[in-house]
Amino acid sequence: MQGSKLNRRLKLFSLFFLSQCSFLVFLDLQFFTKLVAATPAVKVEKIAQQPSAAKDVIRAAAKVFEEGFELYQQGTAESLPQAIKKLEVALLLFRRVNNKKGEAIALLGIGTIYSDLGEKRKALEFYNQALPLSRAVGDRSGEATTLFSIARVYDALGEKQQALEFYNQALPSFRAVGDRKGEGSYHTQ
Repeated sequence: MQGSKLNRRLKLFSLFFLSQCSFLVFLDLQFFTKLVAATPAVKVEKIAQQPSAAKDVIRAAAKVFEEGFELYQQGTAESLPQAIKKLEVALLLFRRVNNKKGEAIALLGIGTIYSDLGEKRKALEFYNQALPLSRAVGDRSGEATTLFSIARVYDALGEKQQALEFYNQALPSFRAVGDRKGEGSYHTQ
């Protein structure tokens, strides 16, 4: 029940965000939302299999992550640093229970916010931490999104060859998971 409630909220957030953001920012949000909705940390069946203390930590991480996501959506100069702080707390909580997929998603979110703030090198630091975690847990969708995010940062930095290499890694990953939106966004770059 809790996981589906979070998924519904994320879908509502996505619709609200679509009405107020540019296409590329919307694509980032769609990737971000898709990853959050697929995270075992917010799925009830996964939570039920864990010891009680771990369940509490995962619930807390999901709640703090959701608060950070809401702040991210506001997109203001005040809310974005606050969103980073919330996602950093979620990251620490995911680490406490060794939830690598949750860690990867939190890192990807933090990187996305830094990228939006224009701090591209800082964004790369977080994306480069998220990538091996996504790969370690076999999250091809998370891997594709992270690769695409890295490519976009290199593109923005004017490092076109690096960007092309990461775009070329992202495309087969999007295809492998059947992510037509991700694949389509690759073609718009």
